[in-house]
Amino acid sequence: MNGLDTATALWWAVVASGIYHGINPGMGWPLAVSAALMDKNHNSLFKALLALATGHLLAMAAILFPFTALLFLAEWQREIQIGAACLVIGLGLYLVFNRRHPRFLARVPPSRLALWSFLAATAHGAGLMLVPIYLGICRTIASDSSHAAASDLMAGNAKIAIAVALTHTLAMTVSGAVLAFGVYHWLGLRFLSKSWFNLDTVWALSLILVGAISLLFVH
Repeated sequence: MNGLDTATALWWAVVASGIYHGINPGMGWPLAVSAALMDKNHNSLFKALLALATGHLLAMAAILFPFTALLFLAEWQREIQIGAACLVIGLGLYLVFNRRHPRFLARVPPSRLALWSFLAATAHGAGLMLVPIYLGICRTIASDSSHAAASDLMAGNAKIAIAVALTHTLAMTVSGAVLAFGVYHWLGLRFLSKSWFNLDTVWALSLILVGAISLLFVH
């Protein structure tokens, strides 16, 4: 697979992970439905989705930007990617054996959906899932790292981090909005009670899978 094909596949992985996060109830779309039902106003649905998207985007940025600062050390990029992949695998293994949801999320009032979304995405490792993908995209960018200034490297990596975070969050928001809109207008709360699905185990295993694939492609 050449560099262009690899980059395309990685960008599709960014979108796919966003859709995956969006359909997961743990990322908050049922809260948007709840807000609309309580207010009896469909506008509340979109306001809640916007708040959830804002929190999720900030959580992605909070994880990606520290790696942006590290990547100017071009000679250590391989080690950084290995360390990130191991970190993702470690979190996945932790979530496999620890099924309890973070209790502090229940203490966040419903009026602060952006804060709740930020904390939920951080606690579940949503941002960490993006790190190996982001690092892979950075490695596909053709540049003479040995001669490029550190500031130029950091600026370029920061732009990629912003693009990854925005693309992922947009995919997450659209997929979550489709489910929230369908439940609110057509399916109703009965759908949630009868068709509720839990992706916790799938989430944990997907973290391990992403980390393992990243290790396989480190060179």
